[in-house]
Amino acid sequence: MSLNLKTHTEHFTNPLYLESGRILEPYDITYETYGFLNDDKSNVVVICHALTGSHHCAGTYEGETKAGWWDGLIGPGKAIDTDKYFVICTNVIGSCFGSTGPMSPRLPHHNEYRYKFPVVTVKDMVKAQRILFDRLNIHNVHAIIGGSMGGMQALQFAVHYPKFATKIIAMATTYATQPWAIAFNKVAQESILKDPDFKQGYYDREVIKEQGLAGMAVGRMAGHISFLSHESMNKKFGREYKRTDGLYELFGKFQIESYLEYNGYNFTKWFDPLSYLYITKAINIYDLSRGFDSLEEALQKISTELHLISFSNDLLFKSSEMKELSDALTKVGNKNHYYKNIDSDYGHDAFLVELDNFKDYVTDVLNKT
Repeated sequence: MSLNLKTHTEHFTNPLYLESGRILEPYDITYETYGFLNDDKSNVVVICHALTGSHHCAGTYEGETKAGWWDGLIGPGKAIDTDKYFVICTNVIGSCFGSTGPMSPRLPHHNEYRYKFPVVTVKDMVKAQRILFDRLNIHNVHAIIGGSMGGMQALQFAVHYPKFATKIIAMATTYATQPWAIAFNKVAQESILKDPDFKQGYYDREVIKEQGLAGMAVGRMAGHISFLSHESMNKKFGREYKRTDGLYELFGKFQIESYLEYNGYNFTKWFDPLSYLYITKAINIYDLSRGFDSLEEALQKISTELHLISFSNDLLFKSSEMKELSDALTKVGNKNHYYKNIDSDYGHDAFLVELDNFKDYVTDVLNKT
């Protein structure tokens, strides 16, 4: 069967009340669907994307060759089988791929929000998705799956909408963002803010798309270091030097340097810098226990079947953080959660790259009745 990829945008005129006390009104949510919804709507699987991801998690658009970011996992006959499941992935508010964000027009005068856009949280992102699903008349889903910031969203669903999903899989994530991850985000934020071409948030988006933003590229390089590990860098690059560069040229490059440059500068042409600032802020202030007296009190709300997956060499969200979450769930008497630590040298991005290490597990979770 076909993937049946469809892209949609829903417009909402009711105010979205945010955690900060501010409101977003009106707002749009762009999302993609794959597969076919069955008659009783019992086959819905929600995918939540990470920081620089989007609603485009599988398949290819006409005229393009780059597939969605989890294409190896989602599709006919794959782990998340679109012959069996109706898959929905939404672009989070604050992002730059169709949902309302800082570069969206602000009514009534239609200038971009820019810094007037309110700070949004991961909880706000999830609340907006839940409102979208109500609009689509989907009030229960079979599963929610996400990695990194997508895993944060999955956990927020578990705490704040405990009866919405039958199963939740959160991978390569944490219960609250720790100083190590905040520090890497700080480098990226400062690099953007101090770039004169950023123009204090009043840059020309077309110029940035064409020329990129050097400060943002530097920040993204720091991010890439946190996504990998010592071992994966050694395996991928070693001490290989660019063949066209001389060892004693001041600006001659090792392969790892070329990799960081290419990914850093290329990134700035397709991801908006203000969205990057707003989403890293949302990640930094993410804390499952906010609004509760303790993490344990928050976890007592969870009633869904919850699967936690960590990766042994994840430097950004260490596997010990997921183990702490699992231990806290056990402490509050939750007998419906499962923790799996996957042996991997790759680092944080293993959830995007080493699909063979966990795709069978995902299949088993989804198919188990």
